[in-house]
Amino acid sequence: MTTTTPPITLDDVRSAAERLEGVAHRTPVLRSRTLDALAGAEVHLKCENFQRVGAFKFRGAYNAASRLGPGQLSRGIAAYSSGNHAQAVALAARELGTTAVIVMPEDAPPSKRAAAEGYGAEIVTYDRYTGDRVAVAEALAAERGLTVVPPYEHPHVIAGQGTAALELVEEAGELGVLLAPVGGGGLIAGSATAVKALHPATRVIGVEPESGDDTKRSLEAGRRVGIPVPRTIADGQALHTPGELTFSVNRRLLDGIVLVGDDEIRDAMRFAFERLKIVLEPSGATPLAALLTGRVGPLTGRVGLILSGGNVDAARFARLCGPGD
Repeated sequence: MTTTTPPITLDDVRSAAERLEGVAHRTPVLRSRTLDALAGAEVHLKCENFQRVGAFKFRGAYNAASRLGPGQLSRGIAAYSSGNHAQAVALAARELGTTAVIVMPEDAPPSKRAAAEGYGAEIVTYDRYTGDRVAVAEALAAERGLTVVPPYEHPHVIAGQGTAALELVEEAGELGVLLAPVGGGGLIAGSATAVKALHPATRVIGVEPESGDDTKRSLEAGRRVGIPVPRTIADGQALHTPGELTFSVNRRLLDGIVLVGDDEIRDAMRFAFERLKIVLEPSGATPLAALLTGRVGPLTGRVGLILSGGNVDAARFARLCGPGD
C-alpha cells in the first residue's frame, strides 16, 4: 500500500500526547557513562519498561480506545496480541469503563496473559503457527458487536506510539540516530513521523531479530514480504509480515533496519540488568543489542534508543540470562 497523504502527521502525535497526559506515564530517559564509552556517543535511553502495563503499547491502545463513541464503548473492545498490546487494551478498557476480549497465542508468556486477565480481560487463545489471529478477533467482534483495536494497523494507535519518541526528543534534544524495535511497525512508524517532522536529518533505524526480518526484506523488495512465523525469544517481534498501514509509513521514513541474534539479545538483557539496573524483555532489548554489537556502524553525537518494554517474569528472565543460555 502506498499513499500520497501520510496516514498520520506530527499534529496527530501531538494530539495523542495531549490525550495521554495524566493517563500514561512520561517515562524516564536514562544515561550511562559506561554505555556512552562503549558506543562512542551520547546515548539516551527512553525506558518504556516503566510505562503502564510495562510497555509502550498503552500509549497507542488508550489513544485509540479513548476516541471511540459511547455506543462502541458500551459494547466493548476486541484485540489480538502476543502480550503487551493485550495488557494495554485490557487496562485502557478498564480505564474507560468498558470490557475487553483479547485473542492471544497459546504459547504467549504466562505472565503476560495473567496480567491481561488481571486487568479484567477475557482471553481467547489460538495457535500462532497455524491460526489467523486477525480472523479470530474479527469473528468475535462481529458476533458480539465489539470494536477491534488492532496492535498497529490504526492511525490512532500509531500516533499514540509516536509519543514515546516525541517525549524523548523533547528531553534529549535533536538526535543523530534513533533506534527502535520493529514488530508490526507501529512504534517505529509513529516515532519516525514525530522525529523526522521535528528534525529531518535524524536517522531512524529499526531493529529486528534475525529470524524475524520481514520488515528488512520488505524494505529491500519495495513491497510487503511474508516469512514463516519466526521462532525467536523476542516474542513481541515474532510477526510474519509488516502491517500494511505501518509499512506505508516506514518505507518512506526509515533509514534502515539492522538485525540482532537471540544470543545478542540475551547479552543486552544482561547488560541492562547488571550495568543499568533495569529489566528488559527480549523485544525491549533489541535496540540495545544493536548498539552493543556495533551493528549500526560508527556513532557520534546524540543517539536515542526506545527500550520498548520490560514484561518478562523472573523465571523466564533467569532462563534467558542465566549461565549456559
